[in-house]
Amino acid sequence: MKFQRDVYIAGVGETKFGKHDVEYDVLGRAAALQALRQSNIHRPDIVQSAYVGNGTNGIVTGQTVLKDLGMCGHMPIINVESACSAGGMAVYMAIRDVSTGFTDVSIGIGCENHTLHMQSGTAFAPAMSDIETMHGAVMTGKYAMRAKRYMYETGATIEDLAMITVKNRRHATNNPFAWFKGEISVDKVVNSRVVASPLTLQQCCGIADGAGAVVVCSAEMVKKLGIDKPIRVAGAVVQSGPFHNRPRDITGDDITESSAEQLYAESGIGPEDVNIVELHDAFTIAELLYYECLGLCPKGEGLKFLRDGNATHGGKCVVSPRGGMLSYGHPIGASGAAQIAANVKQMRNQCPGYQVEPAPRVAMSHVTGGGLSGTEHAACTMHMLVSDW
Repeated sequence: MKFQRDVYIAGVGETKFGKHDVEYDVLGRAAALQALRQSNIHRPDIVQSAYVGNGTNGIVTGQTVLKDLGMCGHMPIINVESACSAGGMAVYMAIRDVSTGFTDVSIGIGCENHTLHMQSGTAFAPAMSDIETMHGAVMTGKYAMRAKRYMYETGATIEDLAMITVKNRRHATNNPFAWFKGEISVDKVVNSRVVASPLTLQQCCGIADGAGAVVVCSAEMVKKLGIDKPIRVAGAVVQSGPFHNRPRDITGDDITESSAEQLYAESGIGPEDVNIVELHDAFTIAELLYYECLGLCPKGEGLKFLRDGNATHGGKCVVSPRGGMLSYGHPIGASGAAQIAANVKQMRNQCPGYQVEPAPRVAMSHVTGGGLSGTEHAACTMHMLVSDW
C-alpha cells in the first residue's frame, strides 16, 4: 500500500489467549475497549470505520462485537475473513481508510473463540472444493513435510526445531497474555506426543481463543486525542498467494518472500533495521523457514541464525518476543491483530518482565492465511511500525 498521508497507531488492546468460556464477541469488545481507552476515545462516534476479522464464528461478527459499545448505526462495520490472516487484514483495512483520507480514525479488530465450538483434536474444516485438503493435507501435515525436507537439506535435527519452542516459551515467561509459558526442556518437546512426524505436540500451536484490537488515526487526530507515544505505520502489505501447479521449494515460502520485499521497498526499511518480529510460528519449522523468507538471514542460514542466538534477546532481531503462537496459541481470526498490539506495547516499553531492551524502534509483523491447492498460502499480511519519538 502506498500511503497518501501518515498513519499512526493511537491505542491497542488484547485479551489473554487460551480457553475462554465467553463468546468471541465478548473477547472482541474487551480488546476494542482497551484500544479505545488507550486512544483517549470516550465517544463511539469519533471512530469512523471498523473492520473485524474472524474465521469460524458465523455471520455479522463485527456488528455483534461492536453493538454494545454504541458503535453501530453511524459508520461502516465491515467483516473480514481470510483464515489466519483475518485480524491482520482487518488492521490493514483500517490503515488504508486513514491513509487515503476516507477516515481520520478507524479500528481493526481480530477475535475468535474456537474451543466453545470445536471438538478437541479436530482440524479446521477444509474447503469442500480443495483437492489437497479433502485428501488429508491439513496444515500440520504440510508443515511436517516442510520440516522433513528442511532437515534433509540442512542437517537440522529435531532438537534444533525444539529449541524454537524452548526460546518462545522462555520469552513468554512473564507475559500475562500468553497461554503456555516458562521453562521447557528440549527433551520434553522432542518426547511429547507425535502429531505429524517430525512435529510433536509441543512444536504445534494450541487451538485457542482471544482477541486483539488496534486504533489508527491521522497525524491531526494524534494531536487532538493527545496521544503521547504514537507509533507510525511505515508500511502495510496484503498479498494473495500465486497459484500454479509447478514444483515448489517447500523450504521457502513464495508469498512471504514477495510480501516482505514489497514491505521493505514501500517502508524504506530493510531487514537489518528491524529490532523485533512477530511472525507466523504456528509450528516450529515455520519460524525457522521464515527467518530466511523475511531476509533476517541469507537463504540456507536460518539454522545458523537460530543456533547463534540471533533470534532472542541480545541477538540481531528478537523473534516472537511475546512468545509467538507457540506460547499464545492461535485463534485464527485474532492472531494478526494481537501481534500488532504486542509490538506496539514493546515499542512503548509497556512489557514488564518480558520487555526487549532497549525498547525497539522498528517492529514488523507477519501472518499468513489459509492453505489452498496450488498456493503456499491464500493470503499474507505484513506491517512495519516505527517509533519516531
